[in-house]
Amino acid sequence: MISSRHKSILDLASTEGSVGVEDLAGRFGVTPQTIRRDLNELCDRGLLTRMHGGARPPNSVANVSYDERQFEYSEEKKRIGLAAASMIPRNCSIILNIGTTTEAVALAIYDHRDLVVITNNLNVVNILRRSPAKELIIAGGVVRQSDGGVVGEATTDFIRNFRVDIAVIGASAVGEDGAILDFDYREVSVARTIIETAHQTMLVFDHGKFEKRAPVRICDVADIDIIITDAPPPPRFMRVCKEANTRIVVADKELEETLARVSNG
Repeated sequence: MISSRHKSILDLASTEGSVGVEDLAGRFGVTPQTIRRDLNELCDRGLLTRMHGGARPPNSVANVSYDERQFEYSEEKKRIGLAAASMIPRNCSIILNIGTTTEAVALAIYDHRDLVVITNNLNVVNILRRSPAKELIIAGGVVRQSDGGVVGEATTDFIRNFRVDIAVIGASAVGEDGAILDFDYREVSVARTIIETAHQTMLVFDHGKFEKRAPVRICDVADIDIIITDAPPPPRFMRVCKEANTRIVVADKELEETLARVSNG
């Protein structure tokens, strides 16, 4: 059973596509804290999906907009980027694929030198095109105008020409059973090829990906060497990673402070 306010929230989310905490608080004459509790309960029951500042109906076939994904968990993605950058040495080759978290990694390696960077992400190119002492290679293919991703068979064929040291990939959703998921099958095909061409694969994602669903499987955690996220994953996911011998790095504020001290000497 759900309360009348919960039902009204669900109706509004279905009609308007999303609901915001402040707007709901004004509509129902309650505090934002009360609305947050309502949304948390509805999300925990799978009736809504969390988003920055509110919630939306669960959707497993379409991703949220690129602009919204850039805004979501921005500080967490920055910490993830810094942690990933600390594991990328000089004199190596890397691939960065599509995603706002991989773009955070690109920002974090801006001052790295002696790197070969291959990408199918136009935003990564824009981030790194003025960075020092890097060879920057962009994959050919169809440009997805919604987010600057380059996808398709031509992209996959291009990636197969390389054998890189490190692949840094993202995901749209992560299952507690260890499934790494995305929405666009063309992007998934490229991501699988990237994994095949790398000596080491690093998966980067914020903890919100555990709350999302997507229909296409990229791979399982057994295909990943290192996972970097911003909060401890669910226990079931931790067990699956342990069984697969996949390392988990939690890029929390404490790790960020440690990396800053090391960087400053």
